[in-house]
Amino acid sequence: MLDVRIVHFWRMESPIGPLLIAATQRGLCNLQFRGEMPKHRKNEVWIESREELRPYQEEIEAYFRGQLRDFTFPLDLQGTEFQKNCWEALCRIPYGQTCSYAEIAKSVGRPTAYRAVGQANHNNPIAIVVPCHRVVGANGTLTGYGGGLDVKERLLKLEGVALQGKLGLADGAFDRPEKISA
Repeated sequence: MLDVRIVHFWRMESPIGPLLIAATQRGLCNLQFRGEMPKHRKNEVWIESREELRPYQEEIEAYFRGQLRDFTFPLDLQGTEFQKNCWEALCRIPYGQTCSYAEIAKSVGRPTAYRAVGQANHNNPIAIVVPCHRVVGANGTLTGYGGGLDVKERLLKLEGVALQGKLGLADGAFDRPEKISA
């Protein structure tokens, strides 16, 4: 018999359009663009609840107002070990900075796996909070993004990233050993 996983969700408005946010008792597990419902696992029960998602919504709104740089709520990331390693590396990219897929691949100990890193970014269940928008091409160009390149550009501009010229992450940015609870 499978344990039932309760997921509370809420749709919120944002400057980049509607977002769907969802959390379990362990933390935020989903943030989707366009307010779209993600695929559910067989053992999940989804319950709409603004009250359960209020703390998450308040921090996300503060981020969009430019008043919050680091989210403080816990995350409940579900994925493969490689995906979780990539998502943890994304969370170490400082606000207002960018890095390349190759830099992420190197930071997770798989220096030639930049395409796999791109796929992990594509499967990131918690957009914005797990900041895959901070990953750019090796030459500093904006590359694919689930919310669209216009949204990626808006998020980077909100964070003060200058989009002219080469963008890059300072050396040593991945040296911190923080882990995300999963």
